[in-house]
Amino acid sequence: MSTRHRLTDEQWDCIHDIFPPPAKTGRKPRDRRVILDAILWILRTGAPWRDLPEEFGPWATAWDLFDKWNTNGTLDKILDRLRGACMELDEIDDELWCIDGTTVRAARCASGGGKKGPRANRLITH
Repeated sequence: MSTRHRLTDEQWDCIHDIFPPPAKTGRKPRDRRVILDAILWILRTGAPWRDLPEEFGPWATAWDLFDKWNTNGTLDKILDRLRGACMELDEIDDELWCIDGTTVRAARCASGGGKKGPRANRLITH
């Protein structure tokens, strides 16, 4: 698998302490770096969770942790730290943010096109 879909060592060093230490009981947890790489792979490629390559482990584990980390704010903390580190290095412009809206759908009437059917005449003439 290409390294472009994975965290660099520097990025991992920046965020590794966000994750709590593993519990001393129960089964050994999956490597958090691999799980985070899996989540990033899904987010970057747009692939369904079930199409996650096997090298990242079970897709359901990645999905469960994505859902948990998204709910409890862990992903927000990761993004904030990585964004901050990139800004310190002048790797991104903190004034420019782009959102790709090519797949955003809107109702026809949202663009002024109106709804289907004949147009009602609002003027009353007698």
